[in-house]
Amino acid sequence: MSKRAVLSLAAIATALARPAATQPAQPAGTQPAQVLGRAVEFLKKSQNPDGSWGKEPQNRGITGIVVTGLLLNGLKPDDAPVAKGLTFIESLVNAKSGHIAGDDAKATLINYTTSVNIMALSAAGRDDKYKTVIKNAAKYLRDYQWDESRGVKPDSDFYGGAGYAGDKSRPDLSNTAFFLEALKEAGVSKDDPAFQKAAVFVSRCQNYKSEFNTAAWAEKNNDGSFVYTGANGGENRRSDDTRGDMLGYGSMTYAGVKSLIYCGVSKDDPRVKKALEWIGKNYTLDANPGMPTANSQRGLYYYYHTFAKCMDALGYDTFTDANGVKHDWRADLLAALAKRQKPDGSWVNDNDRWMEGDPNLVTGYALMALSYCRKK
Repeated sequence: MSKRAVLSLAAIATALARPAATQPAQPAGTQPAQVLGRAVEFLKKSQNPDGSWGKEPQNRGITGIVVTGLLLNGLKPDDAPVAKGLTFIESLVNAKSGHIAGDDAKATLINYTTSVNIMALSAAGRDDKYKTVIKNAAKYLRDYQWDESRGVKPDSDFYGGAGYAGDKSRPDLSNTAFFLEALKEAGVSKDDPAFQKAAVFVSRCQNYKSEFNTAAWAEKNNDGSFVYTGANGGENRRSDDTRGDMLGYGSMTYAGVKSLIYCGVSKDDPRVKKALEWIGKNYTLDANPGMPTANSQRGLYYYYHTFAKCMDALGYDTFTDANGVKHDWRADLLAALAKRQKPDGSWVNDNDRWMEGDPNLVTGYALMALSYCRKK
């Protein structure tokens, strides 16, 4: 079961609608309960008859993201859209392998899909029904990690990471971040070897020349940001120059920091401190920071939910940037989400990279981010 408390919609409205002393009152229609209510109405209408969201086969993962977002914002497992979504996720449980991505012949993006579906089932809080399914899926993910059991030694840049699927899928930070979050929500101890190995891989995705990353590109940039992967000598998704451009960007940097925290790395660790220096210089909710200007909106909603999870993992209520400006990051995030919500209650990214042209996926990301816009 998820350790995060599940609040009623009324409780969320009360907790979130209380403005900070330094924040102006929010315009009518942008209060959190109203933002959430419009999103729920959209998702009720866009849900497929089988309980999923999105098109096959991507619906297998999108549904996990949407259900997680709904549950973390106070909906109950028995509420109609959630109940139908959970039934669909149950249909994806693969008894043979243990993953939650459906039939082996059609299963795709198995790590992502299994990870988000673990998160959804965990958020439902039904240990009596899902405990074994979650345990088996977590075992699948751990067996899937690149380590000695797969013939990879610690000096390999694959070591500790997770990729999309299959024995030949090279690991990347995005897949590994979801992998770690799923293990965390499944109740796996951060002392588990899977977390310790993952910390090795995550550290090798950072632009920080140190004992943790000796790659030439890390020494060249050395600003604390994170890139898409350190595997295969380093690959990135900041621009079309996937190997030459190894500058970091927001979504990966926040994913990297939260992943290190999940692995038990202290906030006082030099890796975290170096990353926070970069974040302090690049704090914004107007773009995915670090991206070239032409790509500034690329992966924006993925960025929003990693931003929120990272700040939560750090335990911050406010964040002071490099100019000494103190930010109420929850208020900043809520304002960014509210102003971008479409009249029908959805969110969608005009930059359709990484499937963010699908309003179901993006609305799920937005709801996950929204769930952190309250103090615990």
